[in-house]
Amino acid sequence: MGAERAHGLKAQVKEAREQLLAHLKGRGLRWTKQRDIILEIFIAAQKHISAQELYELVKKRSSEIGYATVYRCLNLFVDVGIAKERRFDEERVRYESAIFADHHDHLICTECGAIVEFEDERIERLQDHIASEHGFNVTNHRLELYGTCPKCR
Repeated sequence: MGAERAHGLKAQVKEAREQLLAHLKGRGLRWTKQRDIILEIFIAAQKHISAQELYELVKKRSSEIGYATVYRCLNLFVDVGIAKERRFDEERVRYESAIFADHHDHLICTECGAIVEFEDERIERLQDHIASEHGFNVTNHRLELYGTCPKCR
């Protein structure tokens, strides 16, 4: 891992910890080592991850942490605003970090499930233009394009 990426991950984990700690204190809950481990691994994953996939990563580091704890932490992370819940045309919910995350759209492979994030100002401008033409005030949106990735074609 490059030094710049490692620094970026440390900054993300620090920001997420601060948000989570403030949330926990405000509700009279305590900070636990298990939550900290799950948070670090979630941020380091740097991908759209299911609860099961995160659990598999967590148990490599700490075998005493159960699936239910990982699942509850992910829901807590969503409540706090450090994770976003995503459903990409599948049964399984995936989570992505919301820390320092800019708006982006997704390409999703219907064969292997690969997810590619992308940003394109042309698309953003076109969406704004279309909304304006219809007198619509957009407060949020998401763009998901489904197809097959180069590996699966």
